[in-house]
Amino acid sequence: MQFFALLTRNTQKFTDADFAPLLPSEAEQRRTLYAEGAVRQVWNRGDIPGSGMMFEASSDADVRSHLATLPLVKAGMMDIAAVVPLNPYPGFGPKR
Repeated sequence: MQFFALLTRNTQKFTDADFAPLLPSEAEQRRTLYAEGAVRQVWNRGDIPGSGMMFEASSDADVRSHLATLPLVKAGMMDIAAVVPLNPYPGFGPKR
């Protein structure tokens, strides 16, 4: 099953300088989750600092477990705004 996770940087408490040391390990962990097949795609948000991540997982709990491995989430610098389960869109199926 696929899930979309929406993440926001906690810019109320942390500055860009606070984030900078953790960004290389954050990117590495995201690459690891991608290589393992847990993450399908990653986007930077265009509205506010943060990202969107498409996951392949069996449950919301599995997605949250993967997110908990991210250094920015561990440090409380990135908030999980939403984890949304996605169902297939039936409109592209065969006509009846």
